[in-house]
Amino acid sequence: MSVSEKLLRKYAELIVRTGVNVQPGQIVQLTISVEQHEFAALVIEECYKAGAKKVNVDWTSDVQSRLNFTYAQQDMLSAVLPWEEAKMKQMTEDLPCRIFIVSDDPDALSGIDPQKISAVMQSRSAVMKPYRNAIEGRHQWVIAAHPSEKWAKKCFPDAQDAEGKLWEAILRTVRVTDDNDPVAEWKAHTDFIEEKAAWLNSQAFTSLEYKSSNGTDFTVELIPGARWEGAGMKNPLNDAFYIPNMPTEEIFTSPYAGKCEGTLVAVKPLSWNSQIIDGFSITFKDGKAVSCRAEQGQELLEKMIKMDECACMLGEVALVPKESPVNQCGFLFYETLFDENACCHCALGMGFKEVLPGGDDLTVEQAQEKGINDSIIHVDFMVGADDLSIDGMKPDGTKVPVFRNGTWAS
Repeated sequence: MSVSEKLLRKYAELIVRTGVNVQPGQIVQLTISVEQHEFAALVIEECYKAGAKKVNVDWTSDVQSRLNFTYAQQDMLSAVLPWEEAKMKQMTEDLPCRIFIVSDDPDALSGIDPQKISAVMQSRSAVMKPYRNAIEGRHQWVIAAHPSEKWAKKCFPDAQDAEGKLWEAILRTVRVTDDNDPVAEWKAHTDFIEEKAAWLNSQAFTSLEYKSSNGTDFTVELIPGARWEGAGMKNPLNDAFYIPNMPTEEIFTSPYAGKCEGTLVAVKPLSWNSQIIDGFSITFKDGKAVSCRAEQGQELLEKMIKMDECACMLGEVALVPKESPVNQCGFLFYETLFDENACCHCALGMGFKEVLPGGDDLTVEQAQEKGINDSIIHVDFMVGADDLSIDGMKPDGTKVPVFRNGTWAS
């Protein structure tokens, strides 16, 4: 499949205008691989057409990352240099629109010592987290995708035109074709998600119960008054509506940190830090992950759960029906942006304070007091088996079917 410049421009415009929704006078920060420099130029141009004051680019490279982890000392990789911290501090002042274009090779760090990767991430994240907290809920952002050769080959190892097949799937899931109006399709899609979120909010569930024949048997308590949200969000500083993930099919909330019991069995592999965790399950007791097992990536999974004091607790539960266009593509993307939108998922680590009433104005500590988890990680893993059943418990003890056989019960 050869993607025309017209179609690429249509996609770039959708990312800028509908995804991050750049407003006149805003600064934009684009993060993208050096391999995708041509698409970067299209995105940058669309940002300026939307009225951006300045577009800054952070270039990434799988090759550089692997070389760094192979040859550089751990203490050097762990250090956050003064100019890096100053850059983050500047971001808290500029509050830029942030655009992330993912195209990573899922196996980019395969074979690298998981201990080294985890230690570097822990050290750097601890320094960067206060700046991340300072911009949370106060700026617009979006994550979208562009195929790379190695990513495409991972998805389609036997295909002659692997990149073309991956392009076809990506554009399908973000509702972009040669002859459609993607903006109108996204409006209809977000309206549907908001209707479902409104129904969930009207139920005021106190907890959710998950069951699947694969071994999932799990109960999680919800925070009283916390909202279910999905598709889009509003920047409280300028009221701009934006869509953080493209594609997106989920309706999510943050559960009560430290209040869940049972086992969740993953139904898809997880690509974390460019390494694969597969065939895994996590068991919770008193709200914390107390054990885990994985057919592949056991050590990596154990390190992830111990990244910090709260990494072992949930920060998100999300509902996605199996009819999702991502799931209908029929293959594993090896990229969380897509795979989490194929079916129901949960996330270890950081929760979202914005789901609380007045959450945008709460400090991290205040949000924690109300039940929102805080951590240096936020890692989604998929639990939406084809026979997954989810029931919601109401305050009066009534049990309401939410999902049956992997999709909405009604």
